Amino acid sequence: MGVKNQKNIVVIGSGFASLSAACFLAKEGYDVTMLEKNDQTGGRARIWEHEGFKFDMGPSWYWMPDVFENFFKQFGKKPSYYYQLKRLDPAYRIYFGKDDHLDVPAGRAQLYALFESIEPGSSKALDEFLRQAEYKYEVGMGEYVFKPSNSMTEYLSVDLLKSSRGLQLLTGMDKHVRKYFSNPKLVQLLEFPVLFLGAAPKNIPAMYSLMNYADLVLGTWYPMGGMNEIVKAMTSLAEELGVKIIKNAEVTKIDVKDGKARAVCTQSAVYDADMVVSGADYAHTDQHLLDKPFHNYSEKYWDSRTMSPSSLLFYIGLNKKVDGIRHHNLFFDEDFKQHSDEIYTHPQWPQKPLFYVCCPSKTDNTVAPERCENLFFLIPVAPDLEDTEAIRRQYFNLLMDRFENITGQSIRDNIVVNRSYAIDDFKADYHAFKGNAYGLANTLMQTAFLKPAMRNKKVKNMFYTGQLTVPGPGVPPAIISGEVVAREVVKYFGN
Repeated sequence: MGVKNQKNIVVIGSGFASLSAACFLAKEGYDVTMLEKNDQTGGRARIWEHEGFKFDMGPSWYWMPDVFENFFKQFGKKPSYYYQLKRLDPAYRIYFGKDDHLDVPAGRAQLYALFESIEPGSSKALDEFLRQAEYKYEVGMGEYVFKPSNSMTEYLSVDLLKSSRGLQLLTGMDKHVRKYFSNPKLVQLLEFPVLFLGAAPKNIPAMYSLMNYADLVLGTWYPMGGMNEIVKAMTSLAEELGVKIIKNAEVTKIDVKDGKARAVCTQSAVYDADMVVSGADYAHTDQHLLDKPFHNYSEKYWDSRTMSPSSLLFYIGLNKKVDGIRHHNLFFDEDFKQHSDEIYTHPQWPQKPLFYVCCPSKTDNTVAPERCENLFFLIPVAPDLEDTEAIRRQYFNLLMDRFENITGQSIRDNIVVNRSYAIDDFKADYHAFKGNAYGLANTLMQTAFLKPAMRNKKVKNMFYTGQLTVPGPGVPPAIISGEVVAREVVKYFGN
């Protein structure tokens, strides 16, 4: 921990971005207080425990292990000091229908063989596709994501412009994939990772094939004990560095005087601040915690943003084991274009949704009682839809019918725990704008300096971090966002 310099920094929220920012700022010697609305740290990555089952409530994919390594390394630590990683092989299974699925192997040779077996000649195309994806990953993760994106000028260096030529910012992901592959199964496999980025593949720049490199080459991992082990690790590190974490402390107002944030108020206390960093929902902070003269953006601006999807989730505990399924399972047995249209173009509850099932008890016997199974169902849906119990029941029955039919496994009568979670819960628990689950969509017009800015233009000592600002949605980008904002705060005090 650095030498104390008596500056009070209040961090709002305790998701990955907030935890990251708090750790870096405490390391610099600032006096950091973190205010968390809920009863545990982690934001969307909270856990829910019931009847011996332990559910990760949010993120379930551990990709880009290098980002986690790099984060802990800067504090003289390693992820292995806190949790044990296991690489999943196969990484995940994709179901295209009954008796029709493919497992995505962890080994590169096996991956090439899989592609070749589905589309002869495609292994050579995959090699070239991944070579480009690796370049994008190295440039994107090495040069782009650590920029605060305060202005376009950050991207105008000659070296960066040269390296940008191969990033394909103006090509859609759908065209890029189809340039190399024609088999619909391979196309869906390669378009799947961009679902996390919050837009249809045609509206996602081909630069994001870097996600395919993260997926197929760097691999899918699992921290034993669950994704919340990362939260516990970062929380432990923050406390070790001197961060004061106050839970059940919902922020109600940021007090601004003479163009500077002076205090952060909760329902029961007031915290003096020389700096405020909000990792809470950006739109909520901007529109509801600040008085109108200090809003960074207008209500109209926020309404015009393209949001990532929300989700309908079911946390299911079974009193038996389920044969055949993997840790991660994607159900692509319906038309992706129709579901995509119902999320992004004509927002509505989907008629025939694609869905995802996570079964961490296939890998980890601590997340469910003996001879039981832990299941997490997820349907991506448009944000801000009407969310009722009747709708949730309708989709629960749809999911059960499809899952049982495709896998040939009967589970409905073995459910001992069943909790739904959807749009209204995201709003209530996280103040998520329009009930989004993943933040702002990574479309071309919402990339880099075109995202909501990290810095408040009207409040000198206020910054934002997390999935609604740079670099974007996902756990690794959120961790990076916290590091980037911490650097900006240090620069501010340096000036």
